This record gives sequence, structure tokens and C-alpha cells, in this order.
Amino acid sequence: MKMRILLFSTLLAAGVLGACSGKKDGHDEHGHDHEHEHAAVSKDEWKEMDDFHLLMADAFHPYKDNKDLEPAKAKAAELAAAAEKWANAPLPEKVNNEEVKSKLQQLKTATASFVETVKSGDDTKIADELTSLHDQFHEIQEVLYVGGHDEHHH
Repeated sequence: MKMRILLFSTLLAAGVLGACSGKKDGHDEHGHDHEHEHAAVSKDEWKEMDDFHLLMADAFHPYKDNKDLEPAKAKAAELAAAAEKWANAPLPEKVNNEEVKSKLQQLKTATASFVETVKSGDDTKIADELTSLHDQFHEIQEVLYVGGHDEHHH
């Protein structure tokens, strides 16, 4: 009996921890396998990227999963502020180059434009720009994790 309780407790704890991590089998919520790549990058190495990622996930996934644009509309100004903060932050040495700086400036400009698009109320344009922002984010993220290769996968 004690063995069953111990086994159940272990499985329950593993399930809870697995559910909270947002990862399954080394893949992030976007289906990317970064487990081996994260080992070389400390968790706090690019805090601004992680902060932007959390906002982007909250904004993009309701649209991707359910065509719900309301979270993206509500977070548009936060995305713009986070992109500006990210663009102005010191870069990790691995990505401290003109290509990444340019991509961050483009993301900053695009998120500011997104705020204005949200005000327009044009859901088709909002959806298109949100998808573009998501793709731009992943291009920058992949430079850190993949080392600058143009491997863009979804």
C-alpha cells in the first residue's frame, strides 16, 4: 500500500511540475526543441527576451488556438513597451551584433505600429500584424538558441 501511495505521489508531483513548466519532451509551447540549446544559455541571460516572450505567448496563443484577438488587443501597449525595453537593453555577447540590433529595432517599430493598428479596429490587419510580430520574435529568439541560422520552423 505504501508503495502505491509513493508511486502515486511521485507521478502526481511529476505531472504537476511538467504541467507548470510549459514543456513537453524538451519542446516549448511552439513545438521547438531547445532543450540542448538552453544548456549553453543561462535562464537570466536575456531577461528582456523572456519578458517579451511571456507577453507574446499571452497575446498570440488565444488567437492561434481560438481566433481570439482580445488578449492581443489588450496587451498591445505592453508588447510595445516590452519591445522598446528589449531593444534598449544590453545584449548577451553571443547575439551582440548589428543583425540582432536591427531585428530588435524592427520589432520595436512593428509593435508600436501594432498599437495603432489595434486602435483601427481592423481585425484582419490586427491578426496579420500579430502573426508577423510572433514570427519576428522567433527570428530573434532563434539567433540566441540556434546561433543565427535561418532555420525557422513552426
